[in-house]
Amino acid sequence: MNTKKVWFITGASKGLGLILTKKLLLEGYNVASTSRNKQALIKEIGEENEKFLPIEMDLTKNENVKKAIETTISHFGRIDVLINNAGYSQIGTLEELSEEEVENNFKVNVFGSLNVIRNASQYLRKQKSGHIFNIASVGGYTGNFAGFGIYCSTKFAVAGFTEALAEEMKLFGVYTTIVYPGYFRTNFLSEGSVKTPKNPIEEYESAREMEQAHLKDINGNQPNDPEKGAEVLIALSKQEHPPIHFFMGEDAYHYANLKIDAIKEALKEHKTLGTSTGF
Repeated sequence: MNTKKVWFITGASKGLGLILTKKLLLEGYNVASTSRNKQALIKEIGEENEKFLPIEMDLTKNENVKKAIETTISHFGRIDVLINNAGYSQIGTLEELSEEEVENNFKVNVFGSLNVIRNASQYLRKQKSGHIFNIASVGGYTGNFAGFGIYCSTKFAVAGFTEALAEEMKLFGVYTTIVYPGYFRTNFLSEGSVKTPKNPIEEYESAREMEQAHLKDINGNQPNDPEKGAEVLIALSKQEHPPIHFFMGEDAYHYANLKIDAIKEALKEHKTLGTSTGF
């Protein structure tokens, strides 16, 4: 009898999602993987079978997500591990990005993940077990990157609702983890994945420099191995008491500690004024 867990992974046709799907299948797990293009999944992984379920899903449409979850339950009978991995980076300063560009990034990175959580939670709650991983970014903990404010804000939102979700779901034996990855050597920063502003304002020199650094220097030279990242997620899923917050990569630890040190210094320096508001 097959006793392997059932994984549900969004954004699985490339990058970390694809690598994780392949690794899980090799280890004998059952995997439902989603993408906007089902054929891309089939091309990379193979046809549907008793252990692999490729699903075409529009993350931004709740009814579409609901159907994908129901299809997974019908095929495998349950979901044990949910990976909210789908998302993209929208580069651009707050002034130059249009309302549409901002809303689209939130629709995918924030509301898309919420659609998955909303529709999957009833099954995890009723079976009184499961583990939800929401893939944020170290940019969801520290946002001081010029030209990445909107992307970082989407990931801050993911971190915020994941903290609440962890409290809401622990009553039912469901674990929740926010993953803050650093830079992993995937196609995340490649053309077709990352989006640049439609109407850039050249006066924002620091933003243009940060944008070019990511597109030309960091892309292809990221310090973290996605194969190892996938192994880490599998290891976390096996922990008896997994963490709510998990930073992945030495660079993620570096940026997180810079933020922590800055906050500690700000609290110390302004404590007298900051605590002067009581009656």
